[in-house]
Amino acid sequence: MPDNLNMDFFFPELSEDGANIPLPPEEMRFLELRAEPVHDDGPLRARVYVEVTPFRQRPYIEIVLTDANHTEIASVNIVEPMQRKNVITMHIRGAQTSGPFMLYARLYYPNGPEADTRKVKFEI
Repeated sequence: MPDNLNMDFFFPELSEDGANIPLPPEEMRFLELRAEPVHDDGPLRARVYVEVTPFRQRPYIEIVLTDANHTEIASVNIVEPMQRKNVITMHIRGAQTSGPFMLYARLYYPNGPEADTRKVKFEI
């Protein structure tokens, strides 16, 4: 095994310039939250992209999808994700098959601070 292995091999998201230093729970934030409709012959779905700041302690992420009437039609809880970038597929159930939808996300720690919340509107 070579002697010159470095941390970039194991943790490529961490940079030597300090731009991606893992943060404590109270400083955690969403870096990206967006949704795109899945266009295929399957059921109506939305692909959700979530990225958070590098973390020292793995967070919890709660995502809720609502229709135009603000009725919850899908939800997901991500418990202590291993990576900071996640892509999930949410199935859209109910009468509404097009128009505006809202995505609500909450980044938190069960025994700690409420770190960040976001909401994103998207159309199908």
